[in-house]
Amino acid sequence: MRTTDIGDVQPLHDSLVQIDGVNPKRRRVLKGILGAGIVASLGSFLYPVLRYLVPPPVADLGGDTVVAGRVGELQPNSSKIFRFGSRPGLLIRTANDEYRALSATCTHLGCTVQYKPDQHRIWCACHNGMFDLAGRNISGPPPRPLEVFDVHVQGDELVVSRKREA
Repeated sequence: MRTTDIGDVQPLHDSLVQIDGVNPKRRRVLKGILGAGIVASLGSFLYPVLRYLVPPPVADLGGDTVVAGRVGELQPNSSKIFRFGSRPGLLIRTANDEYRALSATCTHLGCTVQYKPDQHRIWCACHNGMFDLAGRNISGPPPRPLEVFDVHVQGDELVVSRKREA
């Protein structure tokens, strides 16, 4: 092992001293590059986790009322997607001949959900999220229930409207 003599120290500038051929300015630059790489790597790992934990905000669906279909258009235990403003809605005719309407946008990442008649459940194919017919999230990653709408029969039309909060 070599020891440094006072004669090996060479001044570069007034504030920088070079010891054994190592430039402190170069070392600082390399440490900065390494630190920036570590920060960028951590950010690329944490961003998807945060996107998963913090779902997208609930978007406004547009209007308050829309004609979603006609009476007799759906068979019992079937569904259809309809347009509710700028977003999709899901109209379901249950096996008990009741009509239900919900937002067709999954509360996890905004994928379009569909009705699974064999299970009497609403399913999101993106990450296998499952909702019951009341819109409650029952399995998978969705953090919130689906928005539920009111369905009214007016003549031969099925009119879907937002629920009014009291």
